[in-house]
Amino acid sequence: MLLANRVNNLFDEMFKDPFFTSPSWFERSQMMKTDVQEKEGNYLIDMELPGYAKENIQAELKDGYLTITANRNENKDEKDDEGNFIRRERFVGSCKRSFYVGNGVKQEDIKAEFKDGILRLAIPKEIQGIEEKKNYIAIE
Repeated sequence: MLLANRVNNLFDEMFKDPFFTSPSWFERSQMMKTDVQEKEGNYLIDMELPGYAKENIQAELKDGYLTITANRNENKDEKDDEGNFIRRERFVGSCKRSFYVGNGVKQEDIKAEFKDGILRLAIPKEIQGIEEKKNYIAIE
């Protein structure tokens, strides 16, 4: 009985650790940190997306708004030699940010690259014309 109580206390204490609790509003607000600068007639956007794969990031242009969406579905299973779970965690989440870039910007005007957890976008500052349909930007 004493051993069972010690094991229960161990697990109770382990799951009180901040590692196992959901992120606070402050931590969520730190997602997708973005730097925007103006350089040589372009707006340059650097967005931090650590832990995301390029294929899970989407850049969409619609009605003058550039929207970046990142999705992640992660499953970490750890088992002992007998196949019993020691820990089993899952994470599914997405984050999204939008920027108004103007109605004159077209999909082909925007250059995007994802490297080392940073999405880099170059958007022309002044473009003439109107973009009416939804377009996706290829991320290299």
